[in-house]
Amino acid sequence: MTSSPGKVVLITGASSGIGAATARHLAERGHSIVLGARRTGRIATIARDIELAGGQAFFRELDVTDLDSVKAFVAAAHERHGRVDVLVNNAGVMPLSFVAELRIDDWNRMIDVNLRGVLNGIAAVLPVMTEQKSGHIINVASVSGHRVDPTAAVYSATKFAVRALSEGLRQESRDLRVTVVSPGLTRTELFDGIANPQVEAGARAMLDEASIPPGAIAEAIGFAIGQPDGVDVNELVVRPTAQG
Repeated sequence: MTSSPGKVVLITGASSGIGAATARHLAERGHSIVLGARRTGRIATIARDIELAGGQAFFRELDVTDLDSVKAFVAAAHERHGRVDVLVNNAGVMPLSFVAELRIDDWNRMIDVNLRGVLNGIAAVLPVMTEQKSGHIINVASVSGHRVDPTAAVYSATKFAVRALSEGLRQESRDLRVTVVSPGLTRTELFDGIANPQVEAGARAMLDEASIPPGAIAEAIGFAIGQPDGVDVNELVVRPTAQG
């Protein structure tokens, strides 16, 4: 048993990886997709592919670190569809490094995208969903929000914060569903942002040893969305079987 199809789903960081896979997967399941990212060429291509396959999608340039940009993204979706059913807060960065390297610009970028970006998304959709008396906020965290490893201290801090924020929002809400999805090692572009060559090599070695495609996370997100309206799947951790 699933809730009714045809929801309006907004996805941040939709230009690649988990965001792009989620857009395609949910469109195949009959949902109307609104793609947001800074790389408009990529999301334009994904939206066109979805529509050529018979789905519904449109895109808008989005910078999740800018509250006005996020509000405009949500407003455009609401104007087009008359409602906003689901927000997938997916945008994220992961420039791993040892704390002693003092890559403070990277720390701030992770805070701005991974945490402030989620807060901006919530701030933009919450008034709409409150007025509708329904809605679903899905925050993409990480297994790094459950454990801390060397080089991931700041990244983990942002993902622990996303889990805490989500749980607080869930407890404050009676009409909204709140889901945290925590991917394990997933083949995405997140690893491209690692500046330390040794850290990057180690991360890519782990990817080669045990990883899953972004479509696996897209299916988990689809599962949470597809539950009956009174059922709130609060947290999903999705790892490769071989990941320790």
